[in-house]
Amino acid sequence: MAEWLRVVSLLAAVLLCAVPAVAGARTLTVEGVISPAWVERAGKREPLKAGMALAGSDRVITGERARVMLRMSEGSAIKLGENAALHVAALAEKARADNSPLVSASLEVAKGVFRFTTGVFGNPRAERDLTVKLGTVTAGVRGTDLWGRSVTSDDLVCLLEGRITVRHEKQEMVMNEPLQTFIVPRNDKPKPLGKVSQKQSDEWAQETEFGEGQGATRAGGTQRIELMRTLDLNAARALETRLKDAGYPAVIDPVTGGQHAVCVLGIASAKDRDALLARLKTLLSGSTP
Repeated sequence: MAEWLRVVSLLAAVLLCAVPAVAGARTLTVEGVISPAWVERAGKREPLKAGMALAGSDRVITGERARVMLRMSEGSAIKLGENAALHVAALAEKARADNSPLVSASLEVAKGVFRFTTGVFGNPRAERDLTVKLGTVTAGVRGTDLWGRSVTSDDLVCLLEGRITVRHEKQEMVMNEPLQTFIVPRNDKPKPLGKVSQKQSDEWAQETEFGEGQGATRAGGTQRIELMRTLDLNAARALETRLKDAGYPAVIDPVTGGQHAVCVLGIASAKDRDALLARLKTLLSGSTP
């Protein structure tokens, strides 16, 4: 009996040790994708997939007309527009004294447009400590809504709601008014804090937004597209590889009769399915699935 109790105690200890690692692995997840998009990790590139967990050192890349929505465990959303590159430089989650979580992250947007919004997925009892670097500008975020970009003409941060601290080289300032902007032109000195119109802000926001019928896959999506059904496993693998290389989350799904179906799963809606199918047909040189 004593030996049995010792084994049970050791097993419980192992399980308890495993819990923080599992929880931490879900600190930042992929909520939605309008492909093409990829994640680079450990020197390898694979298509970004809804439901995927991201970790520190991962790099997210989007292609033409793409969008990505990431979900932080404390309920915030991180959105990327097309032709963007985001490096998850650091990511951590720990319990505070009252056992509520504190999520900390350091994100670097090398290019493209970016939005951070709190409370999109509810507002659990949690806090965040987020640093976002957009080109040459760094913003410290704890609870707010901001939009930014790093493009060939400039680096720009637009505060939509809340308060942030922005830094450029040795210059640091507080932004605390809605629609306030900080712009650093390429090869020129930073502009003074300014403001934009609500119309301009709304136009910028559309560059990172998801809309129905754009071909999105989502965590929990139920629609699917079947692009090939064949007995030839090599042919199925070839198509799967081609789609993955192009930034689409294709999988081989075994079906009856020993056949292999090349599919894209988790599509958000019927309209998204139709839009994604049209895009894939163009990618595959007009071939009809």
